[in-house]
Amino acid sequence: MLDLDASLLALERLFGDRPVADLAQLARALETDSRMSIFRRLSVIGYQSSYTHAGRYYTLVSLPEFDADGLWRCQGIGFSRDGTLKTTVKRLVDTSDAGRTQHELQLRLGVRVHNPLLDLVQERKIGREAVESEYVYVAAKRAQARAQLGRRRALATAETAAAPWTPALEIDVLVEVIHGARVPPPNAAQVAARLAARGIRATVAEVAGVLYRHALGKKTASSPSRRSRR
Repeated sequence: MLDLDASLLALERLFGDRPVADLAQLARALETDSRMSIFRRLSVIGYQSSYTHAGRYYTLVSLPEFDADGLWRCQGIGFSRDGTLKTTVKRLVDTSDAGRTQHELQLRLGVRVHNPLLDLVQERKIGREAVESEYVYVAAKRAQARAQLGRRRALATAETAAAPWTPALEIDVLVEVIHGARVPPPNAAQVAARLAARGIRATVAEVAGVLYRHALGKKTASSPSRRSRR
């Protein structure tokens, strides 16, 4: 095992070459097979484990550039400012305007969230209620949950009267948001303009509907479009 100074230099070199590392890479860099020693050294410099891949990847606390939802993806590996997937799911539900569905959370986080949601509901840390034949997960506080459900039902009513939803439009908007991810949060008007530049016609309201359903972008007063039922 390297001494403390040599260990810190080794970690700086390792993470200077790659922003994330697994336990095997850390062990080679620190010249030890002791998990306890590895985490002792990481604790000195400050580290965070991934919420994806069963927490098998690590990065330094100084490296992630978290987006508006407190998430950071690197090489397909997800990190959250909350640390664990379960804590992240709870925060995303608590801070949402109209609650979150399982599909919305999975799309945003890039991993299955069935088990964390089930645990949180059973522990009464969040609530859930069926809206338009799918579960919407809401905050545990009753007043906040009522407000979230009210906005979700209003959204569902607006969607019923809106222009027909198409899978192609949903995909086009989300792809455009991903391509423009360096400029968070996405704005419906800007995304619609970028789509128009690519020859894809979509109204600001239609784009806003997609962003709203997936809890992306700035809030807008525009009416959203029909969403997919799952």
